[in-house]
Amino acid sequence: MRFFGRSVQMLGLFVPCIAILLQLNRSISLVQMLVMLVGAVCLFLIGRIVEGYARP
Repeated sequence: MRFFGRSVQMLGLFVPCIAILLQLNRSISLVQMLVMLVGAVCLFLIGRIVEGYARP
């Protein structure tokens, strides 16, 4: 469970990089980038909650 939580956190940290690169290449609009950034924050928080519930 801890591994899954950390993996989701890493995905949440990786998504903003992709969103920024896509917006700089003008592949996506600013609104789409902001939606991806909000989704990344949600992913990171979910991963943190899952990691918190994992047994040590």
